[in-house]
Amino acid sequence: MHADHKLAVAVRTDLAVWQKLNVTAFVVSGLGATDPDLVGEPYVDADTQRYLPMFVRPVSVYGGDGAALTRAFTRARGRGLAVAVYTDDLFATGNDVDNRAAVAKVATADLSLAGFAVAGPRRDVDKALDKLRFHP
Repeated sequence: MHADHKLAVAVRTDLAVWQKLNVTAFVVSGLGATDPDLVGEPYVDADTQRYLPMFVRPVSVYGGDGAALTRAFTRARGRGLAVAVYTDDLFATGNDVDNRAAVAKVATADLSLAGFAVAGPRRDVDKALDKLRFHP
């Protein structure tokens, strides 16, 4: 993983707390699953208990309203960044097959974004998310 890369999540601020956490957990899993350079080695404590590996970089979490997320999402895609998406429709599904089907039936411009994750060169990620603020 290059030192100039950044991982970030953008989540809609009007969601319930449990929804924000759910969106964040889901979208970051997409980043780790597709780029092995984003994930480090397993952790081991002093008793030699092993734990799962985690990202090698911090994940910045941003917030904004629906329009701000749509703008940032469009800019991220326009810069060719790796993006994982979570739409409002996914709150009503219960499995991966239904999740993918819910996204597949909606055109990109019509996606009702609850949040998304993005990874790529720091400069491009910062430019895409420039109007969003760190989530409180």
